[in-house]
Amino acid sequence: MALANIAWKAEQAMGHNDNAATAQDVTNPGLNREKWGDSSETMKALIWTGKNKVEMVDTPKPKVIEDRDVILKITGSTVCGSDLHLLHGSVIEMQQGDILGHEFCGIVDDMGSAVTNLKKGDRVVASFQIACGDCMYCKKKQSSQCSRTNSNKIEKAMYGGNTAGMFGYSHFTGGFAGGQAEYTRVPFGDVNLLKLPDNVPDEKGLYLSDVLCTSWHCVVDTGVKEGDVVAIWGAGPIGQMCAEFAFLNGAARVIMVDQNWRLDFVKEKYPKVELLDFSQHKQTKGVVTKLKEMTDGHGPDVALECVAGEYPKGWLHTIELAAGLETDTSEILNEMIESVKNFGRVGITGVYVGYTNHFNIGSLMERGIRFIGNGQAPVHMYWEKLLGMIQDGTIDPMKMVTHRVRVEDLDKVYYKFEKKEDGMQKVFVETRFSAPASAGSPALTKY
Repeated sequence: MALANIAWKAEQAMGHNDNAATAQDVTNPGLNREKWGDSSETMKALIWTGKNKVEMVDTPKPKVIEDRDVILKITGSTVCGSDLHLLHGSVIEMQQGDILGHEFCGIVDDMGSAVTNLKKGDRVVASFQIACGDCMYCKKKQSSQCSRTNSNKIEKAMYGGNTAGMFGYSHFTGGFAGGQAEYTRVPFGDVNLLKLPDNVPDEKGLYLSDVLCTSWHCVVDTGVKEGDVVAIWGAGPIGQMCAEFAFLNGAARVIMVDQNWRLDFVKEKYPKVELLDFSQHKQTKGVVTKLKEMTDGHGPDVALECVAGEYPKGWLHTIELAAGLETDTSEILNEMIESVKNFGRVGITGVYVGYTNHFNIGSLMERGIRFIGNGQAPVHMYWEKLLGMIQDGTIDPMKMVTHRVRVEDLDKVYYKFEKKEDGMQKVFVETRFSAPASAGSPALTKY
C-alpha cells in the first residue's frame, strides 16, 4: 500500500479535528452514491487509483449537500505541475477513487438555498482553495489559510496549523472532489466563485483559478521591485508567469533556470529573459557560480522557486528521499540562498510537503537572506485585480497554453505532461459543455 494511502488510513483511525464548517472527505460522489451522488446522471472524471496511476471513469454527478453549495457544469480545466505530486504519491492521504483537479471554470447548474449572489447559467471560475468567507483569514482575503474548511489532524500536527481545504488535492487538505470532471460541487460557492464577464473567454478566465494568482503572489510577496535582478527556478507555467509579472513590477533583468525545451519556449514569449541551463553546470555549486558570473559577482536580488521539493538532483538526496529520510530535497533552496546577494530575498512557491536535510541555514542567517514561504496563494486577494488585467490586455494567459485536449483523454495527458512530451506547457481541457474554441486557442489534440 502506498504511503499516500497509509497516511489516509491513519487519519481515519485518529479522526479529524472539529474546526470544519463543511463536510470533509467528499472526494467522489461514487464513493457514497446515496449521500453525495445525483442518480439521474453520470459524468466522466479523472481519479487517482494508486501511485503513478490515474484513470478516467464514469461516476455519478454530484448533488447539493449543503445550503451554500454550487454545482458546476465544467467548461474548462487544466493540469498543473502540482497535480504530479499527487500522481507520484508525494502528497499524502490519497484514497483510491479520489477525483483530481484544482483549476476549473464552468456554468452554474444548481445551488443551495443560501446562495443568493449567483443564478443558474452564470459563467464562473473557482478558486483552487475553499474559503468560508467568515473566519479571521477570510476577512483579510487570506483565503488559502481559511480556518474552517480543513480539519485534517495530521496536517495540523505536521505544520502547526491547517491550510484551507483545496479541490482535488487529497484528504490532507480536507478531501474535496476536484474539477477534472464534467461536474464539480463547490462548497461555499457564494464566495469561492468569481463571475466571468462576456469579454473574457474560458480559455483566459480559467487560469485565475490558480496559476495567475500563484505567480502574482510569488512575485509581490517576495517583494520584487524596480531595478531588481530576479532569478527564477523552473520554466513551467508558474515560472513563465512569474517572469512576466516580475517585469511588470519593475524588474530590470530576469534569469530563468531550467533545462530542455521549456527554456526556449519562455525565451520565445519573453525575449528579455536570460537563460541558464542547469544541465550544463553540473559541477559542485555550478548554478551558483554561473549566476554570480552573470551578476557582477554579487548575485541576483531575488530568487523565486517555481519547481517543488520532490525532484532530487544529486545521489545523496535521491537516496534519502527513496529511504523516507526526508520528504523534500533542499538542493534548489540551497542554490537560491547561496546565489542571491547579501540581504537578498528568496521566495518559495513550489510545493514542499514536509521535511528536508542538509539545509544551509548558516548562509541564510549570516548573510541576512530573507527566506519567504509564499504559501498557497490567497486567490481571493488577487483574482479581481488580475481579471481586470486580462480585460484591459495587460496580461494574456493564452501565452502559456500549448494544447487543447478532451476531458476523456486526461489520463493520457497526465503521462504526457509528466514526461514533458509534445512541448506541453499548459493545457486547456474541454468538456461536452465547453463553448466553441475562442480566438487564439490551440487546435484540439486527441490522444
